[in-house]
Amino acid sequence: MSNTHAAINKLNNLSRRYIHSLSQTPHRLKKRMLATWTPDEELNQVRERSGADMKRKLNWYELIALGIGGMLGVGVFVTTGSVAHHHSGPSVFISYIIAGISALLSSLCYTEFAVQIPVAGGAFSYLRLTFGEFVGYFAGANILMEYVFSNAAVSRSFTEYLSFAFGENDPNVWRVEVHGLPEEYNMLDFPAVALILLLTLCLCYSTKESSMLNLIMTVFHVIFFGFIIVTGYCKGSAKNLVSPKGIAPFGVRGVLDGAAIVYFSYIGYDSASTMAEEIRDPSKSLPIGIVGSVLITTVLYCLMALSLCMMIPYNEVSDRASFSIPFLKIGWRWASNLVGAGASLGIVASLLVAMLGQARYLCVIGRARLVPSWLAKVHPSTGTPLNATLFLGLCTALIALFTELDIIIELVNIGTLMVFYLVANALIYRRYVVTQHTPPLHTILFLLLLSLTAIGFSMSWKFKQQWWGMPLFGGLMIAVTTFFQHMVPSHAQVAADWSVPFMPWPAAISIFLNVFLITTLKLLSFQRFAIWTCLITIFYVLYGVHSTYRAEEIEMGVNEVSSSTANLQTKVELELL
Repeated sequence: MSNTHAAINKLNNLSRRYIHSLSQTPHRLKKRMLATWTPDEELNQVRERSGADMKRKLNWYELIALGIGGMLGVGVFVTTGSVAHHHSGPSVFISYIIAGISALLSSLCYTEFAVQIPVAGGAFSYLRLTFGEFVGYFAGANILMEYVFSNAAVSRSFTEYLSFAFGENDPNVWRVEVHGLPEEYNMLDFPAVALILLLTLCLCYSTKESSMLNLIMTVFHVIFFGFIIVTGYCKGSAKNLVSPKGIAPFGVRGVLDGAAIVYFSYIGYDSASTMAEEIRDPSKSLPIGIVGSVLITTVLYCLMALSLCMMIPYNEVSDRASFSIPFLKIGWRWASNLVGAGASLGIVASLLVAMLGQARYLCVIGRARLVPSWLAKVHPSTGTPLNATLFLGLCTALIALFTELDIIIELVNIGTLMVFYLVANALIYRRYVVTQHTPPLHTILFLLLLSLTAIGFSMSWKFKQQWWGMPLFGGLMIAVTTFFQHMVPSHAQVAADWSVPFMPWPAAISIFLNVFLITTLKLLSFQRFAIWTCLITIFYVLYGVHSTYRAEEIEMGVNEVSSSTANLQTKVELELL
């Protein structure tokens, strides 16, 4: 009985404390939303909250393999067929080029941050250090949503291609239909769940062994890509690129709409930046790994898309298992089975890398106390974020069990593009205001005008109201950027090891492209994104801001005690002298 009373009293005390915390919400929001950390604090004080350090075991070539492995399986096998059939036609390779340019510019922004702040938090850490806690939390929550949803989507594609590897032509043959559930949630995918749980256990064991497994799979995967590319050029026909309705049957608009969707294919390169705490030479390895993997992947994507559209006309390309079916149509059933097996292997590699990155994001968000701190713990013997890996693995498996691919992709794209847009803004602000100590007003005004011109250009394109809108806003973007470059020049070398050249142009073009690609998405994407934004904001107001406020109070108290102890010790020593 006494234990019951003690438990009730404890619960009542916790309730009173939480109600008191909620009453302090406006004050705490004011203090915490724009709170920033220095790179030294992020690299030392915050990292110590994990209890143990991640082990630096990876080299630059392993980072390239991680970047390539993370992107290849996701993009070609999941989005190419649908975009070719419904949006871009044979010009899907141009969509990949446009999305690749945007990804390359974003990767340059990531790289400068990663070299200067080599922590596992990626965009979350970069934005928290630059724009404050809430913007960092917003980016981190969207990155986690991107990883979990995209991994669930990709794992379901694994089941489709694996069925072709075993000679089955129905992509749903290994799924279980449940009639009581809504239409797009009623095909239960148990092979996808099994794959995710198996990879989760593998990632809990060791980062080094996981990266070696990825390296081996990526080598085989690139060889397999070469087989598809060569076969497409040998067995295909260039006539299929212009028939039945030309190389761009849906026009320029279709090509650009397709670019926004295939941007899903480039999710994965940012996971290389989350390995910053496990790289032996971050200043050398991170630029090579991040930028190199994006360039190599873009070339392979374009060649693969071309080979697919040469083998069969775009209007015969299937939305599902799009690279297996063309081999059936040319009479190569054995090759269709081989493509199914190779695509499955590529999807496993991409899942391995993405799940590696998502756990490190959540670990660093846990260090910041924006989510429960037990998610930040690093296992002392394996050097991996064990709790974060297990938690996200279970979440991904649950979504993969129920949810169809089409529901996921556009929500993932809008969140990803929004984060990359914020990182490009943060790089300009950090380069000119934080590093060079110029007045912030000029930079803030430039970023505002740049975003407004990008929105004006994009709206003119989307709604086709006034033809003069695009050249007007495009010209204004160039004029504003040129004027800012002249008035607030960038130092030639702001980072000790590596920095983005020709600033502010790469970051400004990245901002412009990300805004443009966001506006090409459907209204439903914005509605789902608005709901997600409301949910994560409510979580921050009800939990995150109070948790970080208490963590700051505790650390300030510890620092004051340490300072008082040190002062007392100094005073005693002086008196003894």
